Amino acid sequence: MSTSEMDRLVELTRDSRFCMLTTLDPDGTLVSRPMSRQEVDISTELWFIATRDSRKVEHIRRDPTVGVTVAGDTSWVSLAGKAEVVDDLEKLRELWNTFAEAWIPDGPEDPNAILIRVDIESAEYWDNPGGRISTVISLVKSTITGQPYDGGDHAKIADV
Repeated sequence: MSTSEMDRLVELTRDSRFCMLTTLDPDGTLVSRPMSRQEVDISTELWFIATRDSRKVEHIRRDPTVGVTVAGDTSWVSLAGKAEVVDDLEKLRELWNTFAEAWIPDGPEDPNAILIRVDIESAEYWDNPGGRISTVISLVKSTITGQPYDGGDHAKIADV
C-alpha cells in the first residue's frame, strides 16, 4: 500500500474509535460485533482487547480470517485480514483504557484479559467528501435525471 493510500485510510477512520469485527462461527456463519480499537490511527495492524473465554477468541483460534468495518459520518471502510490472539501483558498494559475497563474491571492483570491483533491484508472504502448535503443533492439529481447515483469516492487496496 502506498503512503497516500494509507494516509487516506487514516483520514477516513480517524474519528471512528468503534468498529465491527467479523469472525467465522464453526458452522461458517459470519458473526459481527462492535469493538473498540485500541490505537485510533489505523495502520497495517489493529489491536483489540478481549477476554480469553469469549466467542470471538474461540473463532479466531479456529479460523483467523476476519473482517473489520469502520463507519464515519460520510465514509465506510472495509478491512480484511488475519487475526491472532496475543498473550502479552506489557502490550496489554500499554493499550489499556477505560473502554476496556468497562468489560474487564480487574484491569490488564486479569488472567482472562487478552489481546487480538489483526494484520490487514486488503481494504476498500467509500467516501462522500461533500458530506450529507452533497449526498442529498446527488440523490435528488439522480432521481431527476434518471442517472445512477455516483456514490462519491471508492477504492480497493490490495496487498496492504
